[in-house]
Amino acid sequence: MKKIFTKKINVALAAMLCCALWGSAFPVIKIGYNFLNIAGSDTSLQILFAGIRFFLAGFFTILLGSIFADKFIVIKKKENWKNVAVLAVFQTVMQYVFFYIGLAHTTGSKSSILDSTSVFFAVLISCLIFKQEKLTINKIIGCIIGFVGVVLINITSGSQVGSFAFNGEGFIILSALSYAFSSVLVSRYSKSESPVALSGYQFMLGGAVMILAGLIFGGRFKVTSLPAFGVVIYLALLSACAYTIWGILLKYNDVSSVSVFGFMTPVFGFALSSIILKEHLSQQLWLTIIALVLVCFGILCVNLNIDKLKKHKNIEKEIQGKWELLKRRKIDEGENYSCKGI
Repeated sequence: MKKIFTKKINVALAAMLCCALWGSAFPVIKIGYNFLNIAGSDTSLQILFAGIRFFLAGFFTILLGSIFADKFIVIKKKENWKNVAVLAVFQTVMQYVFFYIGLAHTTGSKSSILDSTSVFFAVLISCLIFKQEKLTINKIIGCIIGFVGVVLINITSGSQVGSFAFNGEGFIILSALSYAFSSVLVSRYSKSESPVALSGYQFMLGGAVMILAGLIFGGRFKVTSLPAFGVVIYLALLSACAYTIWGILLKYNDVSSVSVFGFMTPVFGFALSSIILKEHLSQQLWLTIIALVLVCFGILCVNLNIDKLKKHKNIEKEIQGKWELLKRRKIDEGENYSCKGI
């Protein structure tokens, strides 16, 4: 398995598959709302829908992870269940409660771009709160460029400049912030536990909490049609497959070489929402495209390893210096030889 998931072409294809799956969630969730007659104002049903999806996603993640590992995946240390609970709060409950409600009050295309702000939040949280890495100039520039893209997407379409609904775009940004916290926490917790196991069990725990909350607040719905059932299963398998594959890629490859592909998620989300939902974001389509490019460029800029580039540059200078020194020595030796001949 290691040989398969370390070949560059396989890594690229697998990572792109994960991003395509995550990007497809934006339009499919909105389709699910239509199939299940979930109104944009019905918060309890939205939470219940999310809970069912992620409880099933957790089950499928553990199942697929166990198949890949050739053994049943469990949380090895009892004390790590506390970490599972913390992740369930940030990565599942908070992230997806905000996400599902927010998505009901804005477009899938805009949501896919706003959701990508999680990359910038993760950088800031990691650098300024948890002190896991340095806040370099390229990360600051990347965050600024990405933020410009996020602002730009809000002035598209015949909407007014700065068009913003707190329970729509605002909730999507809060969802991204929750995911950013969970990403930093996963980075810490996975040092003592399998990331696949952490994802699977926190999905199940978080999903169960959301199901309970949805039922308490009066949420009820019946899956009476095959398409509606298909949407629920697809969304569950989507998360299970994407997180399982992503976890395996991170296990056998450098984090940076895998995470750089994450900028493709909003690209897929934007494209699929536009095609499937036929969302006409704007009469100024070019403005939307520029916003998307800025967000993607910002993410790439954040992932740029300046120190590594400097190191390579210093090595090149060192090699060039040695080559120049060698040439001078040869010239000097030639001159000395000529003098001796005289």
